[in-house]
Amino acid sequence: MRQPTRWLATALAVVVGLALATTTRDAAVADSPYQRGPDPTPASVAATRGPFATTQATVPAGNGFNGGYVYYPTDTSQGTWGAVAIVPGYSALFANEEAWMGPWLASFGFVVIGIETNSRTDGADARATQLLAALDYLTRTSPIRDRVDANRLGVMGHSAGGAGTLLAALRRPTLKTTVGLAPGTPGNNLNMSTTQVPTMLLSGQNDGTVTPSYVQGIYNTLPTGVEHAWAELAGNDHLSFTRSNPTEMRLLIPWLKTFLDNDTRYTQFLCPLGNSTGVSRYNATCPLVPPDGPTTPPTSAPPTSAPPTTSAPTTPPPSGAACTATYRTVNSWSGGFQGEVTVTAGTAAINGWTVTWNLSNGQSISQAWNGTLSTSGSTATVRNVSYNGSLAPGGTTTFGFLGSGTPANASPTCASP
Repeated sequence: MRQPTRWLATALAVVVGLALATTTRDAAVADSPYQRGPDPTPASVAATRGPFATTQATVPAGNGFNGGYVYYPTDTSQGTWGAVAIVPGYSALFANEEAWMGPWLASFGFVVIGIETNSRTDGADARATQLLAALDYLTRTSPIRDRVDANRLGVMGHSAGGAGTLLAALRRPTLKTTVGLAPGTPGNNLNMSTTQVPTMLLSGQNDGTVTPSYVQGIYNTLPTGVEHAWAELAGNDHLSFTRSNPTEMRLLIPWLKTFLDNDTRYTQFLCPLGNSTGVSRYNATCPLVPPDGPTTPPTSAPPTSAPPTTSAPTTPPPSGAACTATYRTVNSWSGGFQGEVTVTAGTAAINGWTVTWNLSNGQSISQAWNGTLSTSGSTATVRNVSYNGSLAPGGTTTFGFLGSGTPANASPTCASP
């Protein structure tokens, strides 16, 4: 009878939390059905609590792991939430070393399950098995299973637990993300070349156990076709991740928002790194696009599937022109910028298009999406890809790119065969 009593108390806490919750969804949430909360700011990402009231409950032993704790938002008005399972390192307890993360992450709109391992000396393989068992419990039989989106799950862990998260991603490629905190076990060089899961690695500059060179070795095996990032925290040692760490969370929250919630409002904090305070090294496969993408791709990051075309352009093209192209700067930072070009068909349908413009002020382009890029001298050329070359009369499509240098008002021209 003791366990039902605990969950009854939790249910009462949920009712109280609902009465206190005042958060409303911002209009920008329409970009993705999974976005939760108002538009983020540098201050909100760095805050120790997010916009959601939370509660927690104890998880009993069994179900493939040794119990633990679950933390979740009390708000039931916004649908289900993405979830992340966290496992501690070798010989450690979640309750002693990672429990500080639970309420923090839950307040930003995640369900968090922190687990204790069956044995404190379990290796990385066993920790991977128990992480996946915890996610299965959370989504299938737990009392809050109706609050969790079983299609938006991630794993995270420290040290041997961090190695376990990477192994869990290799075993379950349907995970949305994996995060390794100083991940590794001595003598076990992890090879992630076959992973399909977006991966973040966080390590300490002064970690003598899982050294920066060790983490770099893991990072170098991550495939180019999978989004990944690595941040080295200045002055941090191996145990820095086992106590409240604002720098870690300032990086982790945008990452989880991007890949569990498809919330590309948060990529601005990672691409480029918005706040480098406390970060001694940073690498990322910018612009960091969630594999599933939002339902309606926002302009701040490229989609990974064919963007929709519209039947009517904002500005009609000149009479007789096969197509036109208009440019705008989406975002800019010191030494770089993100640009977007809209291609509009003329009064007749087109099957294929080519856009050219001149690069000025020493500009160069490092990456493009929704188009095939080539450059010759100061001339940039982008041709359609397979899914966006055919446009109905007046139809539009867009492509984007990352550039270095200072943004300028480009004047692209469009031609169609």
